Amino acid sequence: MPPTPDTVTAEGLADRARALSEGSVRTIIGIVGVPGAGKSTVAQELVRDLGPDSVLVPMDGFHLSNDVLVALGRRDRKGAPDTFDAAGYVALLHRLRDRSDDVVYAPTFRREVEEPIGSSIPVPRDVPIVVTEGNYLLLDTEPWRQVRDLLDACWFLETDEALRRKRLVARHMAFGKSLEAARAWSLGPDQRNADVVAASARHADLFVRNT
Repeated sequence: MPPTPDTVTAEGLADRARALSEGSVRTIIGIVGVPGAGKSTVAQELVRDLGPDSVLVPMDGFHLSNDVLVALGRRDRKGAPDTFDAAGYVALLHRLRDRSDDVVYAPTFRREVEEPIGSSIPVPRDVPIVVTEGNYLLLDTEPWRQVRDLLDACWFLETDEALRRKRLVARHMAFGKSLEAARAWSLGPDQRNADVVAASARHADLFVRNT
């Protein structure tokens, strides 16, 4: 049975990233956690601390568009594993790992319009550290299971459950949902996705307490 990963606080993650990247031309670090765990905030702070040596590439840029989700009958489950272009995300990670292009342009996700925006994040060849964050970096179903082998490390965020739910409701309301609709979504689709993500935590290299 593999040893249980260490648990640390978010402080000092930049030092860990620098140590991990020492002697490597490209290091890819994943940050994963359940919806509302604070992945985006932690990843943004890590990249800020690392400065020009890093770029943030969120998994959320591979959300399928709302039109595609409607056509597939999945709009009411947006955020579930099968509502992303997982194969496209894997292909991007391969390009980032290979470093054969002068610049790779990654997509992003705009919550104000609830849509992915392509070719939004330039990743130059000489940037040594790529940070990627998302819910499903540790899933062991295809094609998601290919992600783990493309990461040099993957850190799982842990947070207080009550705080997590509060954050989710506030985020949904900030982008247009009523209080009732925000609570319903956080207890419905968000919670089902959280259960899937939590089950994948055993594949993480490190647990990070996020408060």
